[in-house]
Amino acid sequence: MRDNPGIEIVTLGPLTNLAMALLREPKLAASVKRCVVMGGAPCCVGNVTPAAEFNIWVDPEAARIVFQSGLPLEMVGWQLCCGDAALNQQDIDRVFALKNPIAEFAIRCNSTAAQAFFTQTGQRGISLPDPVTMGIALNPALCTSSSKHYVQIEISSELTRGMTVVDRLDVAADPRNKNEWATPIERGRKVDVCWSLDVAKWKELVFSSLT
Repeated sequence: MRDNPGIEIVTLGPLTNLAMALLREPKLAASVKRCVVMGGAPCCVGNVTPAAEFNIWVDPEAARIVFQSGLPLEMVGWQLCCGDAALNQQDIDRVFALKNPIAEFAIRCNSTAAQAFFTQTGQRGISLPDPVTMGIALNPALCTSSSKHYVQIEISSELTRGMTVVDRLDVAADPRNKNEWATPIERGRKVDVCWSLDVAKWKELVFSSLT
């Protein structure tokens, strides 16, 4: 990163490696133009615990380091890959109709994930958080609404460990909250939280990439 200022980073898993790099050289954050993070549950609906999304929950200490580092973060929460964004049966049939071995593999390799998604949410289909994040990284316009907020990662509570706490009402600087939010406020850089996805355009991107 130091040798390539202006680099863009996309993270699709726990943030351990990025946190380690920042601990060794905190100034690296200033070399990054953009960091798109697949992780978190800004709407407080977790997929591992009621409060936490998997990538953050696995290593919340690392996530806290990254979120407090001053990196220009864009947070793509897992909720963006649910609902209409999940590939439904019609979408899956369209992919198979491509008669492309890579396209077929893309569906079949997600069979276990599809079953887990159904068990978890009751929704039939394939939820693709990583491709949603990559789509937004490649085409930021796919994120149709976003807003900047301080975000804090819970690391100690047994109930909410790994929760991404979003200061949507800008109350973090209130004197009652200054101890818990001192570091994010001191860094002075808010996280750009994506709230909605252009599902139709994102799916067209998926189909075109598999053609």
